[in-house]
Amino acid sequence: MVKLLHLSDIHMGSGFSHGHINPSTGLNTRLEDFVTTLTHCIDRALSEPVDLVLFGGDAFPDATPPPMVQQAFAQQFQRLVEAHIPTVLLVGNHDQHSQGMGGASLCIYRTLGVPDIIVGDHLTTHHIETQAGPVQIITLPWLNHSTLLTRPETEGLSLSAVNELMLDRLRVALEGEIRQLQPDIPSILLAHLMTDTARYGAEKFLAVGKGFTVPMALLARPCFDYVALGHVHKHQVLCQEPPVVYPGSIERVDFSEEKEEKGFVLADVQSGHTSVVFCPLPVRAFKTIEVDISRSDAPQTQLEQDLAKANMTDAVVRLIYKLRPDQIEQIDHAAIHQALAKAHSYSIHPELVSQLIRPRLPTLTSDNARDPINALKTYLANRDELAELSADMLLAAQALLSGDDINPDQEINPDTTAIDEKQNQQLRLL
Repeated sequence: MVKLLHLSDIHMGSGFSHGHINPSTGLNTRLEDFVTTLTHCIDRALSEPVDLVLFGGDAFPDATPPPMVQQAFAQQFQRLVEAHIPTVLLVGNHDQHSQGMGGASLCIYRTLGVPDIIVGDHLTTHHIETQAGPVQIITLPWLNHSTLLTRPETEGLSLSAVNELMLDRLRVALEGEIRQLQPDIPSILLAHLMTDTARYGAEKFLAVGKGFTVPMALLARPCFDYVALGHVHKHQVLCQEPPVVYPGSIERVDFSEEKEEKGFVLADVQSGHTSVVFCPLPVRAFKTIEVDISRSDAPQTQLEQDLAKANMTDAVVRLIYKLRPDQIEQIDHAAIHQALAKAHSYSIHPELVSQLIRPRLPTLTSDNARDPINALKTYLANRDELAELSADMLLAAQALLSGDDINPDQEINPDTTAIDEKQNQQLRLL
């Protein structure tokens, strides 16, 4: 039986906008969060100890992270090297160059010949000796169209036809690897991809047009004792026999993951049977506070009271409050910042109700419905914020209906929808 730790989607170096500089270290606090969380994962791998570590891809936000971020990542995996724990680093979509070829941010480990580190940047089978015995792992990195296809054979094809062609190529290539597996050795598929039965988050939209969805039937094969996936940030077990598992990301990247639990997976793998345990991680909370003060007579008081009730200490906070345009001057912004000071970081998003919802229109009777001008008068009579423009709007509407130009010398009477010369000049300026 091989005990392994499966983690994925570290994205170290992302989310800096949700942090601030720690004066004692000079580092962004969100980078420190990611380092702390990865440290928890490696600590657990060493304390078990596990026989193997599988990383499911997306080490960084892109293929060329800053040296400081690369160093923070490498320092943690160096601890596994020192403990002689074999580790497989799979290349995800964020680890690739924009052309989709190779894993620039991870291949350096192979170039340097780092012992016990295997980089999975192409579809192949790796035979690894662990403390618990041999294991065979098929690595399937993130695949782009250019990986399996050539341009001439895809010219004139629709995107769906190209995806079908890619799946056909993948089936053939994967089957070639499967036929070489030894039946008496635990077999694992390590892949960075989207499946057709997974519950997706923001990662699906980030990869639109750059990848394709792989059917679960292609992955949940009896030849595999464990299918370790990466790419989807929400932990989920998609199949029990064999276990097909997304461990999820180890840290929250943005507010789309506010309610998701983060962690990694420990699995005991042996031929014919595998047990899986999800291990939650203590990560920084993201919290959205929504307050509607548009109907309050004391909007500032209500806003401060609602903020006082919110548990936001050391959290990344997003405050969204709705208000009417006439309430803007009643808001004390300094007091709001003071109320949010106990958060780790925060952003404030005021939203005007008049921009979010359309007021109920007045009821039109059969009489004014036949007359567009009377209908417009009825509408304007119920829109206080348009009072100053109502005469101008009525004249413009009348001119449009008659096909005539507005007469600047026309005598103005609000009841007959005329305006004076001054109002006509204002209309032209508008």
